[in-house]
Amino acid sequence: MLRLNKIAKNHPDFSLVDISFTVQKGDYFILLGESGAGKSMILETIAGLVTPDYGTLMLDDRDITKEKIQRRKIGLVFQDHAVFPHLNVGENMAYSLHGSDHTRHEKKLMVSAIANQLSIGNLLDRRPASLSGGELQRVALARTLIQKPAILLLDEPLASLDSRLKAELRALLRKLHREGQTILHVTHDYEEALSLGTKIAVIHKGSIVQEGTPEEVFHHPKTEFVAHFVGVRNFFPAHLVQKNETQLAQIAPNLFIHLLTDEPEEEGFVMIRGEDILLSKEAIETSAANSFPGTVLEIVATTHGIDITIDIGIHLHALITKESLVKLGISEGKTIWTHMKATAVRYVGR
Repeated sequence: MLRLNKIAKNHPDFSLVDISFTVQKGDYFILLGESGAGKSMILETIAGLVTPDYGTLMLDDRDITKEKIQRRKIGLVFQDHAVFPHLNVGENMAYSLHGSDHTRHEKKLMVSAIANQLSIGNLLDRRPASLSGGELQRVALARTLIQKPAILLLDEPLASLDSRLKAELRALLRKLHREGQTILHVTHDYEEALSLGTKIAVIHKGSIVQEGTPEEVFHHPKTEFVAHFVGVRNFFPAHLVQKNETQLAQIAPNLFIHLLTDEPEEEGFVMIRGEDILLSKEAIETSAANSFPGTVLEIVATTHGIDITIDIGIHLHALITKESLVKLGISEGKTIWTHMKATAVRYVGR
């Protein structure tokens, strides 16, 4: 278990303020925030590259606030990979074992085992300059994992990858997590947070503004900033199914949503932006593949419009203008029809 207690660090143009959160053994913990919010500085503080002005860092029952980097049992993978260009892949991985008590043969076996685990066993003799972005990221992961860190720290690991490589690396990170690796991952991408995280903390201007499960943070944002930053309140666990050659997402026992995706039948999430939901007083002819009646539960004015919570078997949030609210005569307790195009439903695999 990693516990940060009131960590503070002052710089002339930026400060971390009372950073407190706990990463339990087995968590996939996401630190989510905009660029410049302080995410990377927190990772560097945990890793020992930055010394906090105040506060304590506890790993299990050990105070590591001032402990040397080499003794922390924490592995950090940088966003830019930071592999040595003059060493081949195998040498890069073995470098992490420099100074250990392992024999040369033991080191060779350890390199081979981690390389095979990350599917880079065929790259051991290659130089970094000949590798793709996804391969470099795997090498950086392997070089860190060979140290068997108690916690793996990841600094925007998917930021520079294309969509195919992102999907591959997400699958690899989920595999590592299932195998028992505790992970703390920083990102600005809420889809990454949703598809990977078991816990999420949102950071804004050097402070943690909300923490909880993905469901708590995305469904119940505590501040206007969180609601705006995560960008979507409609996200639901879903199971993809095929019916009459049509792809559907089952999000409740008797609730299926049409969507466009090439993914096979699997578990994941669907997301729908509130502004992509059309409302009407009655059932109407529309090009939208999804139309459901529901009961208005709540009406909340926000700086971005009027948020309408509608029960259609799940709680759906529609974002409309004040003029539309008046025109449709919407009030709490009334029945309203919701309409969504299949193209407006976004699927994220898990």
